[in-house]
Amino acid sequence: MQLIYRLSLLVCLALCLNMGAAEGKWVALFNGKNLEGWSVKIKGQPLGENFKNTFRVEDGMMKVGYKGYKEFGEQFGHIFYKDSFSHYRIRVEHRFVGEQIKGGPGWALRNSGIMLHCQHPKTMGLNQDFPVSIEVQLLGGPEKGKRSTANLCTPGTNVVMDGKLQTRHCFNSKSETYRGEQWVTVEVEVRGGEVIKHFVNGKEVMAYTEPQYDPRDADAKKLIKGDALSLKAGYISLQSESHPVEFRKVELMVLEK
Repeated sequence: MQLIYRLSLLVCLALCLNMGAAEGKWVALFNGKNLEGWSVKIKGQPLGENFKNTFRVEDGMMKVGYKGYKEFGEQFGHIFYKDSFSHYRIRVEHRFVGEQIKGGPGWALRNSGIMLHCQHPKTMGLNQDFPVSIEVQLLGGPEKGKRSTANLCTPGTNVVMDGKLQTRHCFNSKSETYRGEQWVTVEVEVRGGEVIKHFVNGKEVMAYTEPQYDPRDADAKKLIKGDALSLKAGYISLQSESHPVEFRKVELMVLEK
């Protein structure tokens, strides 16, 4: 009996240790081999059509590039992960490389983004520029001067900041400027419809609350049900905005509600 009791204790202990190790574990959304689990939506193209191989995997990285394009032509693109999330941390290692494609807008130079709380890609219009979402804007610095990254943009959405509902489109973070082709790690803590925090290389650079639909926006209006504006969950996507960018890691940790 004592032997059985001791064995039971050991099994219980092992199970508890395994549960503890699994809790708060980082999981790779991008496997470094292919685009399994991801789907592409590019403006003017149906969902799943990876126009000119805009999103591809090479050397263990997810690369956004424009070989085969004659010019950009406002063909904004997004690659969506298959699952929806509400409470989590996402961590992305990225860098900007090469030159912007001809026809890319000036503001899109060294510009990409992590789109959070996205609408389902199936609900996007054929010629819709951006998903209704909360955008963590990724920006590479110029040769001279300052330019923050992990900024906030709000396509079809609003947030509360400093206790006030903010309805303008973009907000700068407090980050440093990151020039050249250096790798930068951006991490975001998302607490459903409550709080969102941005971090760059481990340092918090921005926080805001109450992400919500913007009832003035035509794309958002199609998604609003009744009077419910709060954005508590959604999909994750990465952007193609005319400047080549590479993603080395895309990882997510689910958090308890």
